Amino acid sequence: MKVESRIFEICTVFFFVCAIVYSILAPREAVGIVGLTLTGGLSLIIGTYFRFVSRRLETRPEDNPDAEIADGAGDLGFFSPGSYWPIGLGLGTAMVAVSVAYWMPWAIILSGIVLLFMVGGLLFEYHLPRSDH
Repeated sequence: MKVESRIFEICTVFFFVCAIVYSILAPREAVGIVGLTLTGGLSLIIGTYFRFVSRRLETRPEDNPDAEIADGAGDLGFFSPGSYWPIGLGLGTAMVAVSVAYWMPWAIILSGIVLLFMVGGLLFEYHLPRSDH
């Protein structure tokens, strides 16, 4: 996680430098200054978190400059090859976004229910009891 923390720390410096330059070039534009400063602060929080977590974890192959490609071999996780839940999750998210954009409270509630159903389906896809016993 040291690589990730370094990336976010570099982004933090970039955002704060941009905020300083922007405040010099456009001193009357407060929204841009605040936006760049808050973006730098948020990336600082993420970089600090990654730096803190990297101290607790053992060294990964990505963090070892002398690591070979074979050191990172192995299972990376289980990814369902035939799941349709991500498509429904994307549609539910799009429904929520459109409902909020047009501010239709009935559609926000309906699409929120659809979104929660899709999240539940994705989470519990392999935890439902089977009927073929």
